[in-house]
Amino acid sequence: MKDHSPETIRNIAFIGHGGSGKTSFSEVLLHTAGEINRIGTISEGTTTSDYSPNEIEKKISITLSAMNLEWNGVKVNMLDTPGFSDFAGEVKSALKVVDTAVLVVKAVEGIEVGAELTYAFAEERELPAAIIINKVDNEYSKFNEVSELAKEKISPNAIVVTFPANEGLNFNTIVDVVKMKAYQYGAPGSKQVTEIDIPADLVPVAEEHRTQLIEKVAELNEDLMNKYFEEGSLSDEEIKEGIKASILAKNLIPVFAASSAKAVGMNNFLDYVTNYFPSPLDCGAVEAEYKEKKDKVGVQPDPKGEPVFFVFKTISEQHVGELSLFRVYSGTVTAGLDLINQANSKTERLGPLSLLNGRNRKDMTKISAGDIGAVVKLKDTHTNNTLTSRNLAVVIPPIQFPGSIINGAIVAKAKGDEDKIASGLHTLHEEDPTFNVKFDPEIAQTIISGQGELQLNLAIKRLKDRYGVEVDLVEPKVPMREAIKGRCDNSEYKHKKQSGGRGQFGHVVFKVEPLPRGKGFEFVDAIVGGVVPGRFIPAVEKGVVETMAKGVLAGYPVVDVKVTLFFGSYHPVDSDDMSFKIAASQCFKKGFLEAKPVLLEPIYEVVITVPEENMGDVMGDVSSRRGKILGMDAKGKYQIIKANIPLAELYKYSSTLRSLTQGRGNHTKQFAFYDEVPKEVETKIVEEYKKQKEEGTL
Repeated sequence: MKDHSPETIRNIAFIGHGGSGKTSFSEVLLHTAGEINRIGTISEGTTTSDYSPNEIEKKISITLSAMNLEWNGVKVNMLDTPGFSDFAGEVKSALKVVDTAVLVVKAVEGIEVGAELTYAFAEERELPAAIIINKVDNEYSKFNEVSELAKEKISPNAIVVTFPANEGLNFNTIVDVVKMKAYQYGAPGSKQVTEIDIPADLVPVAEEHRTQLIEKVAELNEDLMNKYFEEGSLSDEEIKEGIKASILAKNLIPVFAASSAKAVGMNNFLDYVTNYFPSPLDCGAVEAEYKEKKDKVGVQPDPKGEPVFFVFKTISEQHVGELSLFRVYSGTVTAGLDLINQANSKTERLGPLSLLNGRNRKDMTKISAGDIGAVVKLKDTHTNNTLTSRNLAVVIPPIQFPGSIINGAIVAKAKGDEDKIASGLHTLHEEDPTFNVKFDPEIAQTIISGQGELQLNLAIKRLKDRYGVEVDLVEPKVPMREAIKGRCDNSEYKHKKQSGGRGQFGHVVFKVEPLPRGKGFEFVDAIVGGVVPGRFIPAVEKGVVETMAKGVLAGYPVVDVKVTLFFGSYHPVDSDDMSFKIAASQCFKKGFLEAKPVLLEPIYEVVITVPEENMGDVMGDVSSRRGKILGMDAKGKYQIIKANIPLAELYKYSSTLRSLTQGRGNHTKQFAFYDEVPKEVETKIVEEYKKQKEEGTL
């Protein structure tokens, strides 16, 4: 493939609900443009973009896939993205580096939840957009109804530019309202397209759509608007320029009719992409920051400028190798070029460069501004890193990945696999930054977190398939606390041991009382007259602190306690630090148990966004989780519920919420405070702790 300048490049991402046909559509486009010789299918696991074993087995897209083709002398880079919300990070990565978001929806089901969610990501990026109504060959296809729904649910700027002439099982012809011609497609794979006149009964329909299109185009330019009102029409050149300007300004979202199964509408779509979709040059400078000064700077898509490229995806597949996918924002990069990673100031030498079509690589000598490519994975470079020449130390703003909404603890099935597991989990995070890993020392568990159960389960499967290690995914322990509600004014313990030779003696008397929540621990030395020598006081405090860390009631850390040492005694020969440390530990346990001990659990403030019609179900579910509603707010068609819910009740909550709201609900959570555990729950936890201690399993 020849080297392309920014004006002859189009970067698009296919987004939408799972099953809308994004992968199949991109497959047929590749065949139409002659990039592949046969059209692969999802059922056979032979598509270009869904090539990993897990994607082939589950018949869904799991990671974004990069593809490219050439059409009318224009290079089109396509990023196919997953439709399941578990893999939202992949969609965000793709939308970061493209210039147009192409939303694929189904002609029967219409605007599903995945379409709304992924389009919201495109709106965040303020990207130009287009809509493909796919599967128009379905016998229950409702193209007109879905195009109206797109206006209502996606944007009032959604305007039909191609529509079906014979919707349903026999669908093979579309009408192009820009060219005012119909196009009849041959059998799938034949690449036969015949231009014909629009059927007489559809001419009024075509004219109506064309009028809507021209009116939308004229809206953007006062001169065009005046001409349109005066003359009733615009020239072909004015329409073309107006369409380009309107798409770039997000004033027009063109809507296409298509069938990936019958390969209908592909040529018209590609013509539109190459003629009207914005190029990197049209989009202009990308905002970046100078590394040191933090001042904003525009990075121009100039092939002759200083090299600036941004890594938006890391791939680590056995048959692909380790690759970094990047977009060049300025300059031209070549293999062997030394660049500075602005995240860590390390120098990286670029290895062989390539263009990807799924797993297939095409070697390139250089890749220029505006283009998307891949390089053999760099040693100190990760997703979201910017690499530049020494002369232009700038940073492209990072991808804003969604926060984790589900977590689980992993337990190795075999001892000795810890290093392999850690290495594997690190690689999985590199590939998908929304998959996170951390070891929580408080509960002594490795916690993995992400966007949904499917994502976590796939991570477990990949550990087994790639690294040969098996783990179980279990509910994480809840990091509880122990505290007291009452006080003990006189807790006494005398440690006395004689076993031949020097003995042990330590005697302390404590007052144990609660502190206000969040105040931690206070130790008071109130000894008078040296009944406990000063040299033993630190050992007394240490004995208390160590016991608090291990817990008294159920093995959880003790918090918000004041301990006053006010009396005791010692032996001039047998007393030592260890004796007083042991005495203090036992004295504290005794006083703590007499001071109305309670278990505290972490309470999280949860913000839940749900459609209005699901309010009742969601609030009922919150109550069943011992939650307390704090308040409600409206946001468009959605209601926002704020509630305090115990962490113990939030395991797999994201799955329940999706089920209650048909996938439209989402939530965020953050730690709020600790509160008392209900007595019946506390009793069970304490009994289980005692049982485990007796059995020696702790």
